Amino acid sequence: MGKGGDATQARPAARVFKGQQTDAEGNWKSSYNPLDKNAPELPTKGQIKASIPAHCFERSYIWGMAYLIRDLIIASAFVYATSKCLSTDLPDIRDPVAVLTWTFGWSFYAFWMGTIMTGPWVVAHECGHGAFSPSQTWNDIVGFVVHQILLVPYFAWQYTHAKHHRRTNHLTDGESHVPSTASENGLGPNNERESFYAVMHEAIGDGAFAGFQVWTHLAIGWPLYLLGLASTGKMDHKGQPLAGRIADHFRTDSPMFPGKISFKIGMSTSFIILQLAALCYMMLPSQIGPMPVILWYWNPYFFVNAWLVLYTWLQHNDPSVPHYGTGEWTWVRGALSTIDRPYGIFDFFHHRIGSTHVAHHLFHEMPHYNALEATHALKAYLEPMGLYNYDPTPWYKAMWRVGKTCHYVQDDTGIQYYKSMEDVPLTKDAKKTK
Repeated sequence: MGKGGDATQARPAARVFKGQQTDAEGNWKSSYNPLDKNAPELPTKGQIKASIPAHCFERSYIWGMAYLIRDLIIASAFVYATSKCLSTDLPDIRDPVAVLTWTFGWSFYAFWMGTIMTGPWVVAHECGHGAFSPSQTWNDIVGFVVHQILLVPYFAWQYTHAKHHRRTNHLTDGESHVPSTASENGLGPNNERESFYAVMHEAIGDGAFAGFQVWTHLAIGWPLYLLGLASTGKMDHKGQPLAGRIADHFRTDSPMFPGKISFKIGMSTSFIILQLAALCYMMLPSQIGPMPVILWYWNPYFFVNAWLVLYTWLQHNDPSVPHYGTGEWTWVRGALSTIDRPYGIFDFFHHRIGSTHVAHHLFHEMPHYNALEATHALKAYLEPMGLYNYDPTPWYKAMWRVGKTCHYVQDDTGIQYYKSMEDVPLTKDAKKTK
């Protein structure tokens, strides 16, 4: 096996606690270590699929539409209830109770409406995978309408997300949340802090840097990704390095996309532009006005984005989960690097996308309403071999831990594990100020 950097030193001694393997600090860690000479031989995709009941792969027009309609009914009821309780008119600033009530009420609406609308987002994402119904034409119609309403360029993201599934946890040919290297984070050959995140981390400290990681991922990560400015892959659609080219989701000639789908990319972008124009028109004072559009649409929209980035971030990143260079990566290795996590009540609204993500990455064509049964079967098959990743840590604690520990990999070859800026020695000047 090839090794990247000093990856073996990044994995502290383990112990077993309540059926889960943990590190020296008591944090969950993956049982599978490909650097271990006693690591189990991985099953094939066919062997894994055989462990799942065949009916779990059956898709239904009725069930697919039923869950989408359920989500839209919940959203409509919540909008109606909110309209009866809150006004979009700004409260009298001289009345602190009114100000607090108005602020809390609309914040409550934004969070929960964003949470509710993440459900249709997940359903539309299944349309892109072909899991919504037996007809891809119907899948694309439904997925296009729902995703475009949520300002997602459906066909563009369908293409790049499919690559994310094809190249999961690939260090160079992956897509979205591809780890950056030490040098890309401003670390020199001997871990000297030379620029960028390395210097920033030292300047603001561990906690503030983790908070910055969480904020950048959840608040601005999604639009930056769509614009090709953050968290994109490193290769174009031909497998050539981007070499500074911007790989956005909107241009028909973006290096992300082959020419054969340029019409679809153009259609997605055109509808995004039309919707943005409509929203801007509605925000005119002579129309609905800016405040109602911000409160009813834009604030929940940002929470939808936060949820979808959170899922992708947490389901593939942990200090104990490997990423693979070209010589080490295989499809099964990448897919089995996915992590299931508990999300409590949010599982209901989000169709268990986070707690059944291993099954989803192994078989994206499987509809979400069968994923729980499939997950139980996968766990029974994979867990005895130490190949099923389930971190019982509450999602918000896991988010903070990933924000504090998953900053960079040493390079993009061999087998790499995430490292933390917290473990990089401080410069002499910084030590003096501590």
